[in-house]
Amino acid sequence: MSPQALVFDAYGTLYDVHSVIQRCDQLWPGKGTALSQLWRTKQLEYTWQRTLMRRYASFSQITREALEYCCEALKLPLDAAKAEALWQQYLRLSPYPDVPGALHKLAGRKMAILTNGSPDMIDPLVRHCGMEKTFDAVLSADALRTFKIAPQVYQFAVDQLGVAPSGIGFVSSNCWDALGAKNFGFKVWWINRQDAPVDRLDARPDGILAGLGELPARLAS
Repeated sequence: MSPQALVFDAYGTLYDVHSVIQRCDQLWPGKGTALSQLWRTKQLEYTWQRTLMRRYASFSQITREALEYCCEALKLPLDAAKAEALWQQYLRLSPYPDVPGALHKLAGRKMAILTNGSPDMIDPLVRHCGMEKTFDAVLSADALRTFKIAPQVYQFAVDQLGVAPSGIGFVSSNCWDALGAKNFGFKVWWINRQDAPVDRLDARPDGILAGLGELPARLAS
């Protein structure tokens, strides 16, 4: 059954977190890829660690603190100007090339973003990409002061959209997020751009995509 609503993760799913590499390389030549990869890893680790410790901090604070850690770990001098330059770059991440066309084809049903990103990060990014009219809602876990994959974050989408879990299709490039949503009760598509194995979390996605561009045909079949 085609879902009544589609809910998308943002970072790494719609928007390429590694589109900061070029700016990183401008600041520290030759270090952009290493910095971007470690930055993303620490950003996610901090969400999980803070959730378990019950010491919430906004995703924007976590993102800044993860950058500080990574620069220290990689011996890259970070001053206020460089930190602000990279922060501004994070507000202007590039969407993956197939995303705008896919979203256009998927129009006609409720669509929303469900993200760990705090409003001061995700709202400017959606506006920058000209997608503010694409979605019926941009939902941030910040409203609950916790992070995915806590079940209450997925419940937040149910409550805000007024659609039962069985009527929601969830799309994420993060396998842990896709399986968290599957465990909650959503129908799930995992975007597996790296041809990675499925995480061992006692669940499997309903579908695996190489990119978002494949989803319209899957829903039409």
